[in-house]
Amino acid sequence: MKLRSPSLFWRTFLLIVALLATALLTWVQSFRVFEREPRARQIAQQVVSVVNITRSALLFSDPGRRRELLADLTDNEGIRIVPVETADNVQPLPDVPLVQLATAQIKRQLGEHTRLAAQVNGVPGIWVSFNIDDDAYWVFIERDPLARELGRTWLGWVAAALLLSVLVAVAITRVVNRPLARLTRATVELGAGRTPSPLPDEGPVEIRAVNQGFNRMVADLAQMEQDRAVLLAGISHDLRTPLTRLRLELDMNALPDSARAAMIDDIEQLDAIVSQFLDYARPLRPQSLQEVDLSALAREVCEHIRLADTADATDVRLEMPIDDGVRVLGVATELRRALDNLLTNAARYGRDTDGLLAVRVAVQRDTGAALVSVCDHGLGIAADQIERLLRPFERGDPARSGSTGAGLGLAIVERIARLHGGSFTLLANQPRGLCAQMRLPLVR
Repeated sequence: MKLRSPSLFWRTFLLIVALLATALLTWVQSFRVFEREPRARQIAQQVVSVVNITRSALLFSDPGRRRELLADLTDNEGIRIVPVETADNVQPLPDVPLVQLATAQIKRQLGEHTRLAAQVNGVPGIWVSFNIDDDAYWVFIERDPLARELGRTWLGWVAAALLLSVLVAVAITRVVNRPLARLTRATVELGAGRTPSPLPDEGPVEIRAVNQGFNRMVADLAQMEQDRAVLLAGISHDLRTPLTRLRLELDMNALPDSARAAMIDDIEQLDAIVSQFLDYARPLRPQSLQEVDLSALAREVCEHIRLADTADATDVRLEMPIDDGVRVLGVATELRRALDNLLTNAARYGRDTDGLLAVRVAVQRDTGAALVSVCDHGLGIAADQIERLLRPFERGDPARSGSTGAGLGLAIVERIARLHGGSFTLLANQPRGLCAQMRLPLVR
C-alpha cells in the first residue's frame, strides 16, 4: 500500500524539530568534550585528597585509636582501608576518555606505581593503592566520583527546553505555512466553482507575487464568466427566435404529417441543445442556497418525467426506494435539473435487450451524506469510458439507440454536484447496466 505523503506543515515541523535536535546534540557533545578535562582534573583531585588524608591519618594517628579512626571513615565517608593481597581479583576501570584523563592525573600526583581498579574481590567502587613503608594498601571509596547523577532539576530543565523547542517549532511552522494554507483554501474554493476572497498583498516578495498572480487569475476568470453569460444570452435570443418562427410556419403550412413531425423533432432537438448550453453555463449563486427536501424533490421529478415515448408504458418499470426527510443545502431548481438529466439519460440508454426499461431511483442517507442513485439495466458503458463521459461535450457510443444531445447532460450533473459541495460518479450496475450516484452533504 502506498503511504500518504505528509503535508507541508508536518514536513516543515519535522525539519525544524530535526534541526533543533541536531543543534542540541551537537551542543551536548561539545559541552562534554570541553568539560571533560576540567572534570577529570576535579575527580583526580578528590581521589588524591582522599588517599593523602587517609595515608596521613594512618601515619600520624595514635596507634591505639587507629581502629576507631578507620571505623569512623568507613561509617561516615564510605572509605575503607584493606591490605593488598597477591590473590586479589582486580577489575580495571573502564577504558573511556574521562577515566583515562583522571587516571593520568592521579598517577602524576601519587606516582606511576599507583593502581586503580573498578572492582576488587567482587566489591564495586573506586579502589586506589598506596604504600606505607613496605606495606601496600587499598583505599576503597564507596561514593564513586566517576559516576554522574542527573538530578531532578537538570531533568526538569531538559524537559522544559524540549517542550519550548517543540512549541517554537509549531509557531514557526504555522507562520511559514500560513500563506500557503490560505492559497490552498482559495484554490479549493475556485476548484469548487466558487469565487474565493482576494488573497492579501503582504508577506515576502515571493508570496506577494503568487497572491497577486492568483488574484489576477480569479478576476480574469470572473470576467470570462460574465462575458460567457452575455454571449450565451445572445445565442439564446438569436437562436430561439428563429426556431420559434420556424415552428409557427410549420404549424401554418400544409405539409405532410411525416415531414412536419420530422422537422418539429429537429427543432425540438436544437432547442434542447440550446437549453443544455444555458444550463451548463448558468452560475450558481451561493446566497441562493437554502434547505431542500431532496426526498420530495425526487418523487416530484419521477412523477413528471416521461420515461416512455408512447402512452403505452407497459414496458417501463420505475422503482423508488426513497427515504423520507432527506434534506440538503442547495438550489432546488439546480437539483431538479440534475435529477431530470439523470432520469432522461436512463430513459434514453437504459433499455435491456428485450426492450424493457427498468429504472431504480433511490434517495438514502449514507454516513452523513445524501446518496442519490439512478440505476438502469441497459447496455452500460466500459469502465475506461466513465471518466471521458463526465467531460463536457463528450457522448457515448453513437450506435446506442437514441443517442442525441450535445454531450452536456452528465457534465451538468457533475457540475451541480460539485457546486453543492458533493460528488458525482458512474458505476457499473449488477448484473448489467449503469448506476449514476450523486453524493451531497446533509443539513446538520
